Amino acid sequence: MSNAPRTSHTNRRFDSGHTDDLTAFLAQSPTPYHAVASAARMLEKAGFRQVEETAAWDGEAGGRYVLRGGAIIAWYVPQDATPATPYRIVGAHTDSPNLRVKPLPDTGANGWRQVAVEIYGGTLLNTWLDRDLGIAGRLTLRDGSTRLVNVDRPLLRVPQLAIHLDRQVNEGLKLDKQRHMTPVWGLGTPREGDLMAFLADEAGLPAADVTGWDLMVHSVEAPAYLGADRELLAGPRMDNLLSVHAGAAALAAVAAEGGLQHIPVLAAFDHEENGSQSDTGADGPLLGSVLERSVFARGGTYEDRARAYAGTVCLSSDTGHAVHPNYVERHEPGHHPMPNGGPILKVNVNQRYATDGTGRAVFAAACERAGVPWQTFVSNNAMPCGTTIGPITAARHGIATVDIGVAILSMHSARELCGSEDPHLLASALAAFLAE
Repeated sequence: MSNAPRTSHTNRRFDSGHTDDLTAFLAQSPTPYHAVASAARMLEKAGFRQVEETAAWDGEAGGRYVLRGGAIIAWYVPQDATPATPYRIVGAHTDSPNLRVKPLPDTGANGWRQVAVEIYGGTLLNTWLDRDLGIAGRLTLRDGSTRLVNVDRPLLRVPQLAIHLDRQVNEGLKLDKQRHMTPVWGLGTPREGDLMAFLADEAGLPAADVTGWDLMVHSVEAPAYLGADRELLAGPRMDNLLSVHAGAAALAAVAAEGGLQHIPVLAAFDHEENGSQSDTGADGPLLGSVLERSVFARGGTYEDRARAYAGTVCLSSDTGHAVHPNYVERHEPGHHPMPNGGPILKVNVNQRYATDGTGRAVFAAACERAGVPWQTFVSNNAMPCGTTIGPITAARHGIATVDIGVAILSMHSARELCGSEDPHLLASALAAFLAE
């Protein structure tokens, strides 16, 4: 199952401090908008600077990044890069399944004030019950500017029905997405504008200035190590902020080291959980536009762009399934990824993942250079397989793509579980890949 020997921590690029940093990243990134801001701060500490899409770009060496909504594309141009220098890309996504606030949020009945929510992505609904929840996202003002807001304290709760009123609940819980998932946040009569007035005040804004919003609910419980030896890490949004954080850390590390043969890139997209079809999703034009503009800014032609793409490789990094001790029959018998066994190579011959034998060799070489063990994931033939941005990136841009990630439990829960060593093992492998 493991295709490289386990090595001592001293041979790895990142130590457990990386995982400590990940817990802070998760806590400060309750939405895609906050996640890209957090990643940008990491990169700015490494000397990267933001460039606007509406501005003219120069071809100078150095690190840059573009922000658009909940997506970030960052890249580092080495001093001796030519217009035809290929890219090494780490792809990831910033969104996670959750509850999102509806356009008319103020609702309620029978003396309760509630917030109307819509279900985003393939959410495990029961994991949102009886949790202390906050609200975060972005507010759009009359002048078109946006402001992030984060109420990171207990504000909402989706209360479960008491067992006394549903004696058969333990025989099978059935939740109606419309009727049963509306959180409460107070008592009294709901009034239109109450929630926006509250959030505007939290953000230090006049309520009348807020004309648009993109808001979502999050658990306010902090990430935490589990076990006597702290072998496990529990936290929200590991799918897929674990990869976003690892990619940003890897890009910052290789930019500082120099001596690069390729142009390293982090591409973290929004809307993967509902199909990636948006202007900030992997099926949109953002990545291709940034890569092309970088080629042209360095004096390149369409021919240079084609040559650069032909030599480019992308590692699509997303979480995968660790073998579940209580549901072993749901997994492929010969492939049982374990926490702290290193990153996983994700394979599906029906192209739900983009990995092929050539990609496997690229990933194996990166792990070997990093001294990192790795594992292989394939779905049970009797079970449907999920997908990622990998096949989309490969098909849209004609770029060789390999699907990888970290094995976790409780995927799409409000709170997921991984091995505490795996985040820095992934980051080490990504750094070795980007630095080649």
